[in-house]
Order: sequence, then structure tokens, then C-alpha cells
Amino acid sequence: MLYRFLLIVCLTTSACTLGSAQIAYSADNVAIFDGAGSPATLEQIIEASATMDVLFLGEQHDDAVAHAAQLEFLKRLYERFGAGRRIVLSLEMFERDTQIVVDEYLAGLISETHFITSARAWPNYKSDYKPLVEFAKEKKLRVIAANAPRRYVNMVSRGGRASINKLSREAKSWLAPLPFTEPSAAYAAKFRALMGGASEAQMGLENILASQSLWDATMADSIAKELRGPARPFVVHLNGSFHSEGRLGTVEHLQKYRRNAKALVVTMRYEKEFKSFDKTKHAAIGDFVVLTDAAVPRSRR
Repeated sequence: MLYRFLLIVCLTTSACTLGSAQIAYSADNVAIFDGAGSPATLEQIIEASATMDVLFLGEQHDDAVAHAAQLEFLKRLYERFGAGRRIVLSLEMFERDTQIVVDEYLAGLISETHFITSARAWPNYKSDYKPLVEFAKEKKLRVIAANAPRRYVNMVSRGGRASINKLSREAKSWLAPLPFTEPSAAYAAKFRALMGGASEAQMGLENILASQSLWDATMADSIAKELRGPARPFVVHLNGSFHSEGRLGTVEHLQKYRRNAKALVVTMRYEKEFKSFDKTKHAAIGDFVVLTDAAVPRSRR
């Protein structure tokens, strides 16, 4: 219910209202499995990334342990591949029309205060995403503001996919190529099952699904464009787990924009019994599954 509520809020309002918490990565707070449930290690994920173009790290946005683990992933990937490949950090948490602001901050041209304000950073930016952005800044890694502007996602949720045809050429440049692709049958069924019990979902469910697809498609297009760059880039993309789990959503759209792109999907979830892999809940939700300790306080809203 919590995730369903957050998904509806994120799709139909101007911002997700998440807050602050900060912890350090600890192997004591996580359990790593392959997609079938066999125990695995962080190092296995790093090694599996060697032949990939994209690593999807699917999160629950209030999972402080997962955010600490994401930073650990980024550091180890840079240590392992940084000398020979261009590592890129891609974030759902920033929208395409703020890319110039992200670039200005990484170049040291503007202050952090102006960056946070002008890039419309999420309220939990400082605790949960700042460490990744600062690592990228230190190592001179590119950071992609990958998401569709939320105001246009909201347009679709209210008025349907055709509503964005009225936008200017410049506005459309911040979105996936139009008309953006319909969701797969599997993704649509999963979305309807998730949303169907919420009262908000009874009003314009298909529009909300279309807005979700615009979100997925735009993130995928942002990644695909980066993969066309020089020096065989390796993209580490952070998004809410629903966007990529089961290799659906954004992963499917990426295959349409960049057919030969190789993607590894890691899905992160907090669980009370995080050391146990429940096949009824966790099987095949990722190539790897990282379960985190639900007893650790969540990032505050």
C-alpha cells in the first residue's frame, strides 16, 4: 500500500515529499541473491557488469540502506572499470530540462544552494543522492538528468497521451520521441494489479498508465542517447524499482531505442526478514536482488 500511494503521488503531483536520513554502507544490513534466490555477493554483481552497457539499480525511494549500497556500487564500479570505460550516473530524480543546471554544478560554476533549488532536487537529496552526485563531481563523471519533466507527466495523467502534442518543440525535446511507445502487456497488467485497489486509480487509470510509460520511455531514451557517446560508456541508472523490476518498463523501452544494449537489473527492497529470499515475492524481479534491513529507519518524508 505504501508503494502504491507513493507511486500515485509521484505521478499526479509536482513532487515526491521525501526527507532526510543518512547511514553508511554495511554488509550487515543487506543480503544479496541472484534472481533465482541463490546467495550472491556485491563483487559478483560488479563482475557481471563487465559485459554490460547499463546497470539498473531499482530502489524504494525511502530505503536509506539501499541508497548507501548504491554509493558503494558506484565506487566499486569506478575502481573496477573507471580506467578503461567512461562511467556515467543516470538519475530518475532529476528531470531533463534541468540538465544544464546539473552540468553547471558539476563544473563548479554554481553553488550547491542554487543547484538544489534550480534543479528541483528531491527533499531527501542531501541524505540519499548527494553522496552519489558528489562522488561523480569528484571523479568528473557525467550525471544525466534522465526523467521527463514532472509537469508533463502530470499533463498525461490528467489529459491522456495526446495532451502533450500541444507542447512546443523545445518542450518535446525533453521527452522521449513522440508518440512514445505503449507499455507491454506484462507491464500494463502489473501496473493495473498494483493500482487497481486504490481509489485514485479508479479515475483515469489508463491516463496514469500512459504517464508512467512516458516516464519509463524518457528515462530509457536518456540512457540510449548516452550510450551513443564515445569510449563505450557504462551507465549506472537509479530509478524506483517498479520502473525496472522483472526487466519491464524502462528496460523494455531501452531495448526499443537501443536494441543491442546489454542491461543488468538489480532490484532493491527492504524486508523484515531480509536474509531470507521469498520466491513468491522476489523470484525474477531482478538479475540480482538486494534485500535490505527494514529495521533501519527509513528516509524521512
